[in-house]
Amino acid sequence: MFIVELCFECYRDTSLAEAEHAIVNYLDMLRYQGQIIGREFPTSIHQGHFISRVVCPEQDSLHPDNQSEQVKRAEQQLHQVGLLAPKLQLKGPDLLSDSTDPCGQQGDRPSWMLLYTSFLHSCSPLRCGDHFAPIPLYQLPAVANGDHKQIIKWQEDWEACDQLQMNGSIAEHVALEEISNVSSRLYRRGSDLSKRLEALTGIPTYYYLYRVGGLSAAEERHRPCPSCGGQWALAEPLHEIFDFKCDSCRLISNLSWDFKD
Repeated sequence: MFIVELCFECYRDTSLAEAEHAIVNYLDMLRYQGQIIGREFPTSIHQGHFISRVVCPEQDSLHPDNQSEQVKRAEQQLHQVGLLAPKLQLKGPDLLSDSTDPCGQQGDRPSWMLLYTSFLHSCSPLRCGDHFAPIPLYQLPAVANGDHKQIIKWQEDWEACDQLQMNGSIAEHVALEEISNVSSRLYRRGSDLSKRLEALTGIPTYYYLYRVGGLSAAEERHRPCPSCGGQWALAEPLHEIFDFKCDSCRLISNLSWDFKD
């Protein structure tokens, strides 16, 4: 991924409140389109302009061809409050970020995809099944209402639950239930998004089901798919994480972290 600075220049007098609202809205729309990653965007005030620092999946993520209608409207709102469309300055690769999936850069298509995230990750929650690398959401058709806001909101909820269960201090069991049970509301939302992505792209799209607990390693290895009850154990771990994969239910999971080497 790449660090980019956005410079918003004033072409007429504007109030700080109006400028702040327009810039925040513009950055939100970029985020919901997957053009920028994360939730915090440091923005500094200068004489006659503002500068925001963001992280993008690719060098050309902010190209107009990748914009949603919401981003275009947010850009018009910048003009209405006296700001020009931002000038971009590429600062360089972000050494602490995941590398973006090479399929899109090479003109290829993944053979399959998976919806996967964790509280440690700050990248697209959609991954290439072949490379296990994040896929920029703007490369895909919008899942609803013209952008990918629903996917980003699902990601935020999943990561919040993951953080709670990892902390183990409050709401641990409720959070764990949401990310590991096929009857949870979070699963139903994510599974529905996976199905929509598959319908829009024609690419098989799986949902990651977190797993921890269990009675023994032997029992874990023989547990059936929690959705259909079929056999789904893989002969070898996939991407060193996944030990189970059900092609009919589009589910992928790990051996319980309690017993994983």
